[in-house]
Amino acid sequence: MNTIPMLITVSVVAAGCAAARAADLPSHRLPRSTPEEQGISSPAIVAFIQAAEQKVDALHSFMLVRHGSVVAEGWWSPYGAEEPHALFSLSKSFTSTAVGLAVSEGRISLDDPVLGFFPDKAPPEPAKNLKAMRIRDLLRMSTGQTEDAVKDFPFQSREDLVKAFLALPVEYKPGTHFVYNTEATYVLSAIVTKVTGQSVLDYLQPRLFQPLGIANPTWQASAQGISFGGFGLSLRTEDIARFGQLYLQRGLWQGKQLVPAEWVDAATSLQTSNGSSPTSDWDQGYGYQFWRCRHGFYRADGAFGQFCIVMPQYDAVLAITSGTKDMASVMNLVWDLVVPALKSGPLPADPASDRLLVAKLASMGLRPQEGSESSPLAGKVAQRTYAFPANPEGIRSVSLDPSAPGGVTISLETGHGPERLVCGKGSWVKGELPPSFGITSAAAASGAWTAEDTYTATIVRTQMPFRQTLQLTFSGDGVELDVGYNVVSDQVRPYRLKGNAGPR
Repeated sequence: MNTIPMLITVSVVAAGCAAARAADLPSHRLPRSTPEEQGISSPAIVAFIQAAEQKVDALHSFMLVRHGSVVAEGWWSPYGAEEPHALFSLSKSFTSTAVGLAVSEGRISLDDPVLGFFPDKAPPEPAKNLKAMRIRDLLRMSTGQTEDAVKDFPFQSREDLVKAFLALPVEYKPGTHFVYNTEATYVLSAIVTKVTGQSVLDYLQPRLFQPLGIANPTWQASAQGISFGGFGLSLRTEDIARFGQLYLQRGLWQGKQLVPAEWVDAATSLQTSNGSSPTSDWDQGYGYQFWRCRHGFYRADGAFGQFCIVMPQYDAVLAITSGTKDMASVMNLVWDLVVPALKSGPLPADPASDRLLVAKLASMGLRPQEGSESSPLAGKVAQRTYAFPANPEGIRSVSLDPSAPGGVTISLETGHGPERLVCGKGSWVKGELPPSFGITSAAAASGAWTAEDTYTATIVRTQMPFRQTLQLTFSGDGVELDVGYNVVSDQVRPYRLKGNAGPR
């Protein structure tokens, strides 16, 4: 399992607390520089932004660091610099770091058998391959389990997840078979908790987050209080960039060795072969919860396009958040447009181009919902309540108020209570919805009449990759609600509901 389902009505309790603003930690802010001073031209960065807007649906933010200085940073509105963003599997690299620190403190060894930490959770008669599984095998995704064994793992249940993991069949000898395995990362998190008495979130606070100036990170936890490890961490874009810069500097930060250089080298080196295609960034080998990339780079990444790309040969780091189905397209743009523009020395100052880049960065935004601001039908459907039969999505009714100040208000009655958002006309209006996936309720909406009988709203969860479309098509006393998503997982599919209004 590499993603978590996205439904507007899902609510999960979060671990951690609200994100802090950059101003809370001014001394930790990365230095800023013009691109030319650090050997990259402003027009090259503009070209990257324009290509991303044309070819990727859609980047949410990026920050490019060269020689330790931020040379370009931008957020596509309604996403913003001060809001954290769900990292999904990019979280794994932070869990790896926690393991490396626990090793350096002598708490564990990579060759420790996994069963040794959880004898009370083992099956009655553990199989030979399970007994042979070591921490090293968890780190490099070579536990010996198959894809079928690890799919549909019950992360969101109250079941003891370590016990559930140890009950999975281990068909191959550990260390011989690569299978991407988020469950293994959870067990790494559980091992850190076992030997430290702290969650990975709490363990990393004084060792990593605080020294890097990462304030108030949040990390979802299981029913047992264990950070999920393989997903669930939310950070700001600059926090991702700092993490990448720390690894680029082989664990050294402001004169202090936060992470042993030996761990950085091992974690980001090829530890497991996972394919042979020279053109695939998923076939270049896997380290300890880090992916190898083409061109000799490495990265931490997460579903729907969350990236921390480290380019040691160019002394550069690129942090990206996004909500895209095609993660490879994002990396291809980096390889094609950013990497060739990284020069060995400073370039001549170019104030005019730099001003154009600054203007471009300031104007970036996701396109609001296109269409007409009103419709002849608007007054007829205004404030009527359309009820739906019982459905798996738990949506009981919907109503539309086209006369609301600042936009059109959509109100949904769900199994979790009322949800109400104002949809901006040709703009994004920020609001709140019930927390989803353990992440805060920040949202933004934009809407328009896309046909005389159809109102379409686009809703963005501004701390997650997800963009949801609600399309209301009216006919007489009936309505058809079509719900779609920018990305789809096994748990999240578009759906359609039909409802009716009561008599006027």
